[in-house]
Amino acid sequence: MKKSVVSIALATTLSFGAVGLQPAIAGAPEPGKELLQNPHERNLIKKIDPERIYQTIDHLQQTPRVAGTESEANAIRFVKRQFESYGYDVTLQPFTFIGYTAPTAIELSGVEGEWNPDAFTYSVSGDVSGELVSAGLGRVGDFDGVDVEGKIVLIQRGEITFAQKIINASEAGAAGVIIYNNTDGSLSGTLGEADDRYIPAITLSKAEGEELGRHIGETVRLTIEGAETSERTSHNVIASKAPVNKKKATDDVLIIGAHHDSVEGAPGANDDASGTAVTLELAKVFKNVPTDTEIRFITFGAEELGLLGSYHYVDSLPQKERNRIIGYFNLDMVGSRDAGDLVLRTLDGSPNLVTELSQAASERLNGFPTPIGEGGRSDHVPFAEEGIPAGAFIHSPFEPWYHTPEDTIDKISKEKLQDVAEIVGAAVYEQARPDHQGPKPKSASKVKASKDSVHEKNIR
Repeated sequence: MKKSVVSIALATTLSFGAVGLQPAIAGAPEPGKELLQNPHERNLIKKIDPERIYQTIDHLQQTPRVAGTESEANAIRFVKRQFESYGYDVTLQPFTFIGYTAPTAIELSGVEGEWNPDAFTYSVSGDVSGELVSAGLGRVGDFDGVDVEGKIVLIQRGEITFAQKIINASEAGAAGVIIYNNTDGSLSGTLGEADDRYIPAITLSKAEGEELGRHIGETVRLTIEGAETSERTSHNVIASKAPVNKKKATDDVLIIGAHHDSVEGAPGANDDASGTAVTLELAKVFKNVPTDTEIRFITFGAEELGLLGSYHYVDSLPQKERNRIIGYFNLDMVGSRDAGDLVLRTLDGSPNLVTELSQAASERLNGFPTPIGEGGRSDHVPFAEEGIPAGAFIHSPFEPWYHTPEDTIDKISKEKLQDVAEIVGAAVYEQARPDHQGPKPKSASKVKASKDSVHEKNIR
């Protein structure tokens, strides 16, 4: 997923690569505070309040927070107020993107049958009728010798992208497109981005598509209402804690962050109100703690649309500012009751300053280091691509209701929230405390993310 105009990915299934699992723990992790030798670190950890984190999640998950909508704007205002209530000066960083509103109505009619059509992300609205013709897989050659002018084209999934099938049909003169699955089950996906060449297009299951094929030559009608593509605005919310003693301060910056948006239809209690709430809690906890390193707390917008907010943030930084950032701690889906064990993902699977600090903190707290593995698709990716040490905290495997309406507060574990908050808090404090005498951290190598490692898209 590149940094400019990117798409909304619907109901994707993520896989972050295999990692070793941490030792089994019955129920919640038992904080091993007796292993913490530094009394200031112990005091910091004691300030973390899982009940407060839980209540913040509950506030955020009342409605889906789709980027560019009023519900996301409400979440942004809430996060800003919370940071300000802790005593921070807050910056709202706006950015624009091309957003999509899903159709309010999708219908296939004109022939007998039970049809359950769906639309692609970026399908356009329209009400078109015409003779049904078949064009195989929708490749350019499949239209040779086929008269599709003003007609509705039936195409099977496979070989080329959904978008290219629709464009090929449009350029051949078709009025509309029906794409059906090549495997059992319904078909949903994305066209990747807006395009002026698109014509109304719907999807059917394999069985429905094969049944519709019996009606070739008959007149069908397809209707899509309410679909809209337009330029929209989201914001990143940034709060910074300056070093206490500027004369003895380092020039380094550590960042703790999460994304405050959710996908359409999902309250997003775990994804990612949980990470947002832990970020806010750590901002509160660190506010009056002496440190010699700048700490920034950021919630990013439009992560679900392709990491748009975090890409915008990193791209907006002058190179001198990027060089100051020695670590980014990304909190994404950190509280699900029924997800697996805590893991720490880096873009290339290699350790860096973030993983080293976090594993040492986990060992002090829990008696064992949190395992690390390879994984992208979250806001640590833009940092890693610029050579900034970055890692994403997440539980694996995912909960069954990932990106569904069931991602609600009743499935959040306060114990998991506390465990992650303690590990990140202890890790950041170890590097930022005034008496820290460790070596100057080195920048990680730049790692280029593949498209799939940024955000999986169902486009074929």
